[in-house]
Amino acid sequence: MAINLEKGQRINLEKSNGTKLQHICVGVNWGAIVKKGFFGTTREAVDLDASCAVYDENKKNIDTVSFKQLKSYDGAIKHSGDDLTGDVDGDDGLDNEVITLDFSKLNPQANYVGFFINSFRGQDFKDIPFASIRIYEGTPSRVNEVFAKYDIANDSTFAGKVSMILGVFYKRNGEWKFNAIGMPTNDRKLEETVVTIQQNHL
Repeated sequence: MAINLEKGQRINLEKSNGTKLQHICVGVNWGAIVKKGFFGTTREAVDLDASCAVYDENKKNIDTVSFKQLKSYDGAIKHSGDDLTGDVDGDDGLDNEVITLDFSKLNPQANYVGFFINSFRGQDFKDIPFASIRIYEGTPSRVNEVFAKYDIANDSTFAGKVSMILGVFYKRNGEWKFNAIGMPTNDRKLEETVVTIQQNHL
């Protein structure tokens, strides 16, 4: 059963059968903004960008995967591609962007992997009708087991914000764990969020 992530929660990457997760997906699903006008309802496309940044034990950023770079240098992290609209016709239950991570292929220098979201056009999180993030085992097209999920659309702390940090995978004694951060930031751009994680959340 999936864990509903709470801010500050730290989670061991252990499956229901007791084995450790090695291949994970972080999927983001969101909807277009619904606007009601004199001539009826219209939908405004929303461009959220899921990204992740890799840091070494000294908290130095050594790689970033996003719509600008769809694959990490070591091949361990892959991005499904940039979704520019969100679900215009309502929630189809599918992730709009998925980032896959294979811990076994990660650069040995990697000690932290932070996941975050930016609203590319500066659209306020509070105006997006639904936006959820889930961590699961599988592939971008197949979900084997949902490990954890997080709902950002119904959290009032995200009002007025256009960037947020989902959480950070971190290595302790050779094992990977997850710190659920779930916090909005004052950043406007992807590059700023990479620095915010580096300075405040590692």
